[in-house]
Amino acid sequence: MPPRKRSSGTTQSKELKPSSESASPEKKESPELSFKKHRDKDAEFVALCKSLHVTDLVCDRAWTLWKTVQESIDEVTDSHKKLWGACLFVTATDMNGTCFTLTQILKAVSLNFRQFVSLVKKLDMNMDTVSTKVNTALTRLETKYNVTLALYQRFEKTCKKIFALVPGGKEREMMRSCWTMFLLAKGRALQMDDDLVISFQLLLCTLELFIKRCPSELLLPPYNISKVQSPPTRTSRRNQSKAKSRPPEPEVDVQLLETLCKENECIAEEVKNVYQTSFCAFLDSLDLSRAADFPQMNELDQQYEEHYLKSRDIDGRLFFDGDETVLAPKVEIAQVERTPKKNQPDDDAAVVPPQTPIRAAMTSIQQLRGDLISSGDQPSNTLATYFKNCTVDPTQDVRKRLETLEHVFSQRFAQAVGPRCAILGKQRFTLGIRLYYKIMEAMLKSEEKRLSVQNFSKLLNDSTFHKSLLACALEVVMATYGESSFKAGGYSSGGSDPAETDVCFPWILDVFSLAAFDFYKVIESFIKADPTLSKDTVKHLETCENLIMERIAWRTGSPLFELLRQEHESGAAEPVETTASFSQPLQHNHTAADLYLSPVRPGLRVLPPDSPDTPSSQASSQAPTQPAIQNQRYPKSNSLSLFYKKLYRLAYMRLKILCSYLLSSHPELEPIIWTLFQHTLQHEYELMRDRHLDQLMMSAMYAICKVKSVDLRFKTIVTAYKNLPNTSQETFKNVLITEGNYDSIIVFYNQVFMQKLKTNILQYASPRPPTLSPIPQIPRSPYKFPNSPLRVPGSNNVYISPLKSPRMSPGIMTPRSRMLVSIGESFGLSNRFQKINQMVNSSDRSFKRTLELGSAPKPLKRLRFDVDGQDEADGSKSSGDSTLIQKLAEMSSTRSRMQEQKMKEDAEAKTD
Repeated sequence: MPPRKRSSGTTQSKELKPSSESASPEKKESPELSFKKHRDKDAEFVALCKSLHVTDLVCDRAWTLWKTVQESIDEVTDSHKKLWGACLFVTATDMNGTCFTLTQILKAVSLNFRQFVSLVKKLDMNMDTVSTKVNTALTRLETKYNVTLALYQRFEKTCKKIFALVPGGKEREMMRSCWTMFLLAKGRALQMDDDLVISFQLLLCTLELFIKRCPSELLLPPYNISKVQSPPTRTSRRNQSKAKSRPPEPEVDVQLLETLCKENECIAEEVKNVYQTSFCAFLDSLDLSRAADFPQMNELDQQYEEHYLKSRDIDGRLFFDGDETVLAPKVEIAQVERTPKKNQPDDDAAVVPPQTPIRAAMTSIQQLRGDLISSGDQPSNTLATYFKNCTVDPTQDVRKRLETLEHVFSQRFAQAVGPRCAILGKQRFTLGIRLYYKIMEAMLKSEEKRLSVQNFSKLLNDSTFHKSLLACALEVVMATYGESSFKAGGYSSGGSDPAETDVCFPWILDVFSLAAFDFYKVIESFIKADPTLSKDTVKHLETCENLIMERIAWRTGSPLFELLRQEHESGAAEPVETTASFSQPLQHNHTAADLYLSPVRPGLRVLPPDSPDTPSSQASSQAPTQPAIQNQRYPKSNSLSLFYKKLYRLAYMRLKILCSYLLSSHPELEPIIWTLFQHTLQHEYELMRDRHLDQLMMSAMYAICKVKSVDLRFKTIVTAYKNLPNTSQETFKNVLITEGNYDSIIVFYNQVFMQKLKTNILQYASPRPPTLSPIPQIPRSPYKFPNSPLRVPGSNNVYISPLKSPRMSPGIMTPRSRMLVSIGESFGLSNRFQKINQMVNSSDRSFKRTLELGSAPKPLKRLRFDVDGQDEADGSKSSGDSTLIQKLAEMSSTRSRMQEQKMKEDAEAKTD
């Protein structure tokens, strides 16, 4: 079941035997199930429920769900028992009535973890069975499984270099004890126990402990001699008397730890800190600080068993046992271990090592730290000069602000990751400071060159600017360490424990009490100021920007609403953003300085009609020339202008994809829908408050189809929407209706969207409809790398890329699974061109196949927000064509191909 982040699992629990209650989770809350109450159900199903100790209520609801599955799926390809397991998992998670661990249910229905996850997702694709709560739990389980699998694979590989094979298999016993102790340490030391980097560092700490206590005959060089070469690093004898009141801390074998870190490309300094804080506290809890012997295996097993039963997820010991429920598919293992080979004997290209998750993380960290070697923890001489040139020197304010924020950040980091992890938070913060100073200096140099000034007093004394820049630097650091990703669609996890926290974006905004709109202002300038940022980092920041535009910046309390109110009340002649320039790439001269110093109008500063802004000594923004209004001109907000320019491009990109999927036979509707959508964003922006951009998009699409008499149901729209990238069920299942009241997107359309825009919507059915907004071209990101391969539109496997060197062959430039045409270089046999033509013209392409045929995707059989059988937003009954036409196998095949393509692209990006 979903792993719980534990807040009380470090030093308190010292029991060596699990209590009777822990052996059967929720025993008190789960009275024994009665066969008599369930005579209407399959006896084998009831027996399964009884073996998993579920309650009568969970049994009833899971059976109801199963009957729905039978009705909705025309052909059940999986065994009933496997589907029963999926129904029980979904039901118990939704009801908070979990009485079993995930491993227990996997074994009960004879399923591998990956097979089980795939099965639950299949149900969701066909029936919308999985709620946001279940999806969150499933995603967390997947993450933890992937982390544990990666750690075990590295553990097994490392142990082969450490332990010698001896008669009787004593080394296997040693390895099993080491793995079990690590699992226990990870569970007790980390609340966020799916953190790959810190977990790996804990694994190295555990290995260090076992190596230095292991007999030399069980060790291979250089580990069999390291124990006598390295001095301890603990307190001197004169200080030992002061520590008699508490258990003495274990000694760290510095050389041994450094050897392990070097072999595993890990930062030794960071591992030492993990050892001296989290790992030492864990050893104290086991009374193993200075004990010469290893803990008994049965004691470790008992304590881990207790921890595992409380967490109700995966039994990590099964990885060591090679249990079928946790084994990775053979194909996947082969892909991980595969190493690209030279195509020709005379090629100089080096053999690339396999890119495992741990190696990728370590490489990213090394690269970040390497880029910051020349950056200090204090302002450089150049930056200090910029500070001194200000009318008001910001040096002391900067220093005090950093001290305050460091304390806040490290404490919040420890709350989220683990109670002993504050020092690790300080390490992350130190790296963030270095990057913050580096980017600030680069920005100021660029501004000096652009404006020919050196006094940036107004900008450098703006606290919001500094907090935003620092937050962006820390987000880069957190993402590099793999600790920050994204909540689906920017939503909080539904139904989660309030005490549980994570560090996914926008966590950093909450830590710094920073508005998302202010954070957005610095992102583009941040990226442009540091050309050494990796592609993954740039992509991460671009996703942050998109999340802000589509949802986070529209939360109540955002300064965006006040800025919009001022803009609309000012009577400025120029609208928030014109659409006429959409046919051009997104190019502008706005910098972070422009955006933070954009005119905010408490007093509505008035400019002479014909006097353009000039660069001032404080680097104030340059407002574009505007037509005179009654001999007065109000300066336009650059930050708002650029925000809306990017917002429109993001909105249109999403709309175009959805229209191409749903309305390929009605291309004339796309510009009409866009006009309504754009009008809503510009003039009815209050509809975005505490809502999502896609909610307005789907509502606009439905509204135009309704007035144009095109049969497109909300169920069909939602079905297609779920196939788009980076979407969340929360977007259409929980839409704000009134304050504190959430319902489905159908209810939102009827009660809010249509009521607000009814007059405007009906105009599109009249003989004189509103003037259409110009249709922009497909938007282009300002962050794309010019030399990156570009996919040919409509093709999954054909890319074009500039030829970097005439001596590079196609085999080197792309993986063997791809084909590449290099203009000006011999390509080979003609049949290779024929293969490319077959791929481009193939009808077996996900997404495009449906588009070319001009048919809309078939709607889901049943949606949770439509339990009464109504389909149309106006309450009319659904017709016969709303039955499930697209069967389980077909939808699963389409989704699988899309996911496979995404995995291939991600793998290539990492390799690049």
